[in-house]
Amino acid sequence: MRKILLICTMAILVFACKSGSTAPTTPEPVSNAPATKLDKTSQVGIKGDWQVVSVSYPGSEYIKVNSFNIADSKCFVGSTWHFISNNNKGNVTLNSPNCTAFTSAITWYINKEGQFVLKILDEGLKSKKVKTGFVLAVRNQSETSFELVDKISVGNNPTDVVYHFQKVN
Repeated sequence: MRKILLICTMAILVFACKSGSTAPTTPEPVSNAPATKLDKTSQVGIKGDWQVVSVSYPGSEYIKVNSFNIADSKCFVGSTWHFISNNNKGNVTLNSPNCTAFTSAITWYINKEGQFVLKILDEGLKSKKVKTGFVLAVRNQSETSFELVDKISVGNNPTDVVYHFQKVN
């Protein structure tokens, strides 16, 4: 009887200790996650006050785009953005007369791949508590202008929404 009890106990221990998962012990990197190395030169170039002078995308006369889950993309024309490059903070203000006014703190950075990573912060929330954000491409950056490009899908076709920024003196 003792032999049977000993064999049963050993069998239970063997099966209880065996891992049921065949997943690797180290997580796989997410291929579309933005890199965290920063492009300091591009960031310093965007430091300061900017205004969105236009928003363009194919079919803009027929479709509406809800930009950054805030408002219609046309409401961003005339919006002001303040970027602080040494701490990656700032704010955005929508002030179009035909749209609801909006102001929010933001955090942002530009990674080595030229991706502009943006989080819009709800009042009283710190950036680490905000789980959603936006990744846009930076294009045509100069001392007085740059573009942020958001990729969206319209009818299963990829479309670029381009936000054209001008430096505010």
